[in-house]
Amino acid sequence: MDLFSEIEEPEREELKRLRKELEEANYKYYVLNMPTLSDREFDEKMHRLQALEAQYPDMFDPKSPTQHVGSDLGKKGFEQVKHKYPMLSLANSYSREEIEDWVRKLPSNAEIVCELKYDGLSISLWYENGVLTKALTRGDGQQGDDVIANIKTIPSIPWRIERNDIPAFFELRGEVLLPWERFEALNKEREEQEEPLFANPRNAASGTLKLQDPREVARRGLDAYLYYMLGENLPGTTHYERLETAKRWGFHISDAIKVCKNVDEVMAYIAYWDTERKNLPVATDGIVLKVNNLVQQEELGFTAKTPRWAIAYKFPAEKQLTLLKEITYQVGRTGVVTPVANLEPVQLSGTIVQRATLHNEDFIRSLDIRPGDRVWVEKGGEIIPKITGREKREEELSTLNSPTSINSQLSTFNFTDKCPECGTPLVRIPGEAAWRCPNESGCPPQIKGKIEHFVSRKAMNIDGLGEETIDLLYQKDLLHNIADIYDLKLEDIAAQERLGEKSAQNMLAGIEASKQVPWARVLFALGIRMVGETTAKKIARVYTSIDALQWATAEQLCAIEDVGPQIAENIVAYFNDIRNLEILDRLRKAGLQMALSEEEISNLKSQISNVLQGQSIVISGTFSQHSRDEYKALIEAHGGKNVGSVSKKTSFILAGENMGPEKRKKAEDLGIQLMSEEEFLQMIQ
Repeated sequence: MDLFSEIEEPEREELKRLRKELEEANYKYYVLNMPTLSDREFDEKMHRLQALEAQYPDMFDPKSPTQHVGSDLGKKGFEQVKHKYPMLSLANSYSREEIEDWVRKLPSNAEIVCELKYDGLSISLWYENGVLTKALTRGDGQQGDDVIANIKTIPSIPWRIERNDIPAFFELRGEVLLPWERFEALNKEREEQEEPLFANPRNAASGTLKLQDPREVARRGLDAYLYYMLGENLPGTTHYERLETAKRWGFHISDAIKVCKNVDEVMAYIAYWDTERKNLPVATDGIVLKVNNLVQQEELGFTAKTPRWAIAYKFPAEKQLTLLKEITYQVGRTGVVTPVANLEPVQLSGTIVQRATLHNEDFIRSLDIRPGDRVWVEKGGEIIPKITGREKREEELSTLNSPTSINSQLSTFNFTDKCPECGTPLVRIPGEAAWRCPNESGCPPQIKGKIEHFVSRKAMNIDGLGEETIDLLYQKDLLHNIADIYDLKLEDIAAQERLGEKSAQNMLAGIEASKQVPWARVLFALGIRMVGETTAKKIARVYTSIDALQWATAEQLCAIEDVGPQIAENIVAYFNDIRNLEILDRLRKAGLQMALSEEEISNLKSQISNVLQGQSIVISGTFSQHSRDEYKALIEAHGGKNVGSVSKKTSFILAGENMGPEKRKKAEDLGIQLMSEEEFLQMIQ
């Protein structure tokens, strides 16, 4: 190998590595909603990859991340539909100088429409004869998931437009968002349940839109802003005119859109919203610039994955350097010990930040941080402050030219080995990142946390027993576990400061009403590790009483949908603890519902047959007698399984009107039966 080959080889390896990194980052961002790179880090790696691919054209690969957009296609649950027009991403820039250059390269008479870049999930809405018929995610840019049932829960998106001046078909694109207020409320709920918090509203919106339960989607309170119209025979010759038309038709179009005639006006718009966006009710992460004239847009055309007539300017993430004063610890309901950074107060995005989570011991080790360090704190598009790095210490700077000395400078920070609340030695379960306090019945935060979970809205829903009241009653030796709630007396409650007789009466009324809460919610309320609301419902349908569940083995529990080995082991461990059995016995004597009612069992039996047992069924098209969601429920109720795509394993397709042509062709190629609505209903009758 000659000298030049040796120089080239590392760059070729870097090219391969970047492709792999960016594909993984795309998957975690779009599909898992768990981003591992900041927007800027991702874009910098993408630009580097583009430069390397230009340098080595012999390594061209049509599957490279530079040649396609990231995909949010789900593996199941939603029908995948081909976009009428490819749904591309935008070229990004963090430099105002680059934006100025882009504007100056446009035709001299070009107007630029400036819009806020909302930080949510892209959506494509199809309207046929004024009726919303499809709602597609970006997917892979060529096809997307049809999430119309969830989109219909968003009040700002009309289902029907009754006007005489609309075309037979048009498409509106926009962004599905979770407003800051709803985001904070949702994360508060998740924090109370000790579930992972959403990093930002974009992740929360994306995760919400891919839920299978439209009722939960509606509860979370999504919103949407629309920003582009597509189709034939559309009104207007400019992008701005079409947005104004869409606004007249009743669509949610931002009032912050402005037509700019030169680069100075564009820069003024960016400068204004760089500050003012912090007062908006939704998250934004930049500005989008589009050529206004539609003919000029067509002339400028597209690259493989971006339009040449549009670009996005991304606001830089706001970060500050501050002192890490000390690391303290919080104990959660399940005993997880979370380290917290206590910081010298610093202002970020209009708020004073004094604390930030450090997640776990591994996170602290990876950044090698310890009290006394000056650390970088970011907020950017995320409402949750996070530490992203630290400045070099004096000893590191002084030994900069001595690698051996640097490597010997190991972190002196030691994670606590005892519970900060009760002093119990901590344990770390193999495979988990967190240290945990095992003293469930004697550790105050765990005791109070379990009670708070038990009385929460989705569990027993007992009004009047909030966090402060639970703490007060705990301090007064009136509450030590969830069973103590049903031993509370009027005079004991009324005697407490800030309560009184009226509050006591309301609390006792809520406690009495909780005795009618159904078995599935009681199971969730018990607070068994990793048994969430949905999992509890699925378990309760199989094990219809606490007596049946108590004797279930881990192997038997794993046969239930969504119950894995870890959840099964947690359930078995719960019932092997004599203290839990004593609490359950007291709850039973208090009158709680420890089994499904006769009516629930009757309904459960009447809903289930074996007619479709073992069959995988695809639903495609529109129906007259039931909605798609109702047909999905009927399939499951009769033992069948809903699948989103046609394959050799598909038993038959429930085919309605306007069935997707691709599904029809694939069914014909594979010899799969198409069953009409009437035939299906007759089968399950």
